[in-house]
Amino acid sequence: MVIKVQNLEDERLDIFTKYNEAQLYHYFEPNGGIFIAETPEVIKRALSRGATPLCFLVEEKAYETDVVQDLLADISDDVEIFTAELSVINKITGFNLTRGVLAACMRPSLPAVTDLLKESRRIAILEDVMNPTNVGAIFRSAAALGVDGIILTHDSSDPFYRRAARVAMGTVFQVPWTYFDKGSDYVTTLKSNGFKVVSMALKDNAISLADPVLKKQEKLAVIFGTESTGIKQETIDASDFVTIIPMHHGVDSLNVAAASAVTFWELCK
Repeated sequence: MVIKVQNLEDERLDIFTKYNEAQLYHYFEPNGGIFIAETPEVIKRALSRGATPLCFLVEEKAYETDVVQDLLADISDDVEIFTAELSVINKITGFNLTRGVLAACMRPSLPAVTDLLKESRRIAILEDVMNPTNVGAIFRSAAALGVDGIILTHDSSDPFYRRAARVAMGTVFQVPWTYFDKGSDYVTTLKSNGFKVVSMALKDNAISLADPVLKKQEKLAVIFGTESTGIKQETIDASDFVTIIPMHHGVDSLNVAAASAVTFWELCK
């Protein structure tokens, strides 16, 4: 059902205009929430992941394109597709909307931690990585370089946040991921499931990322920490290995997203 809207006050657009992403996360609490996906490619991957679309907001000119028509071809007639001029949509989004499409979707269910671990040999752990741009970039590298899954602590940014999903090019809907229970001893959980645990940290006992001992491990879980304070000391102390990426010219570290790409390339070959 295609509906043209003229202004921001149309209450049918409330899902796009009146809620921030944290509120959308709890929209149907305790039965899940909503996320907003942006760009045809990201939306396509979200739908392929099993996300149920609730409604779309499409810029009028974009609606006529083959890309958008292909995206909407299999959408049920019961799903409302709102169209508006770009000037109206830009007031909603706060910026020039990339490729002219937004979709509000139900959040798909996440796998249990034990199920994800059972199916994986190389996983990434994001400990309190709070920047959605970094989270999205890590997912994109993980998808490209062969990481089997990602598990996040609850203080990490939500991979389904619009910016994270956009930076990830929708790979947040392709790489299996889930959260650890809040406050859980996740290093023990990893070890009990057969993983050797690797912390990426600048410590005196750190070994080089290229050390052969790391590649010999059948199952590796690599932990990345927040930009500001890094990985928690208790996590490092409980890890099997601490490793660094050797640097030149006095540079001590890379941005966590860049470091993840180098790490995945080295350990997932």
